[in-house]
Amino acid sequence: MKAAATPPPAAALAGRSIVVTRPREQSAGIAGLIKALGGRAMLFPALEIVDSGNRSALNALIDRLDQFDLAIFISPTAVNRAMSLIRVRRRLPGALRIAAIGEGSARELRRFEVDQILLPEGRFDSEGLLGLSEFADVGGKSIVIFRGEGGRELLGDALAARGARIEYAECYRRVRPHGDSQELLRAWARGELHAIVVTSTEGLRNLFEMVGTLGRPWLRKTPLFVPHERIAAVAGELGIANVVVTEPGDEGMVTGMIRFFAAQRLE
Repeated sequence: MKAAATPPPAAALAGRSIVVTRPREQSAGIAGLIKALGGRAMLFPALEIVDSGNRSALNALIDRLDQFDLAIFISPTAVNRAMSLIRVRRRLPGALRIAAIGEGSARELRRFEVDQILLPEGRFDSEGLLGLSEFADVGGKSIVIFRGEGGRELLGDALAARGARIEYAECYRRVRPHGDSQELLRAWARGELHAIVVTSTEGLRNLFEMVGTLGRPWLRKTPLFVPHERIAAVAGELGIANVVVTEPGDEGMVTGMIRFFAAQRLE
């Protein structure tokens, strides 16, 4: 029998102030974990989620879901926005297979009573999903991808190259909030800001703009925790020196922070 993982000490993040840059409605999970471990979560959304600009096209696509063999949900937000609309208009077709990019999206689907979900193993991104055997032969299949406006094209392009017919259902937009960075600047100046959590390249670029010329030197030196190498690559382009790539999900990111700060204490 595999031994249970040792839980982190309750004060594993004591004295650490950590900026959470997710959209406000997606911050509660990781903020709660940080607080439970003795840390302080500073909410500074670098993305805001708003409705799609073309609701009529989205509704029309939902009305003909019976024409598709597979529906892919790119994010928890895509699940929440799309499934809420679907519930109002119709039932999910019984023959429609459902796939999700990551465990967060799968968790949201289960909340909508969708239990049979294709999910990547180990790597929670488009590349991971494409590696599943179910996606090796999709010739002639009709696939709808629920996502935000302007999302990555890699998944759709790869499936189209394998012979699938692809349509996008864009059910939300990501915009840069009009946030006030003064609290962050004051915390940096007092030495009270110890880490930043960023979960998308778009959020990182927005954060870089939102902190302005005064905040960028501090941003470049503050430990930045990200769940994917793609975000780390953008951080490097922006001159951010201290980037830690963690496992995906709230628990994965918090575990990465615990290990980082524990190693600092041992130095």
